[in-house]
Amino acid sequence: MTARDNDTIRFYASEAETYASRGREPAVLQLDNFLERLPAGASILELGCGGGQDSSYMLERGFDVHPTDGTPEIAAEAARRLNHPVSVLLFEDIDAQAQYHGVFANACLLHVPRAALPAIIGNIHTALKPSGIFYASFKAGEAEGRDRFDRFYNYPSAEWLTELYAQFGWRRIEITEMTGSGYDNEPTDWLHVSAEK
Repeated sequence: MTARDNDTIRFYASEAETYASRGREPAVLQLDNFLERLPAGASILELGCGGGQDSSYMLERGFDVHPTDGTPEIAAEAARRLNHPVSVLLFEDIDAQAQYHGVFANACLLHVPRAALPAIIGNIHTALKPSGIFYASFKAGEAEGRDRFDRFYNYPSAEWLTELYAQFGWRRIEITEMTGSGYDNEPTDWLHVSAEK
């Protein structure tokens, strides 16, 4: 099953400049928790980098960051803002093996259909070095669906994610629940997941 949803990709392609330039602050709490578990100068793959604010935060702290996004238009906007290369990478095309100390996936894997998510979680596990750290965030829910922009979301529960991660032997799976918002400015229950290979 494909991991991409064409309607979601079309949305980000058409909204690339607005989305990337909206002045979003980096996810400092999640970034600091993630980075403190990595060695100095660690190699980090960022998935779904959006406007590049999280990559910028990590680069400024001396990490070897490889930002990517699945939408070429978004990747181009991020590269321009970061003055740093941003690769176009669809989640289903992750094929690295023991290459990164960390994978950071803030508010992006939430667009993957549930049936396709296990393969991606497994590929991320393979892409990490031993004891590598993986962070991802999801909009919480009980069933897949779309928002008012027709973007697809997998809307998992904490229990569903815990069972999924456990299938691949992730260690120290931690899920924090927080209330926030997103591009749609709607109140949102977020699940922040960190795990160690």
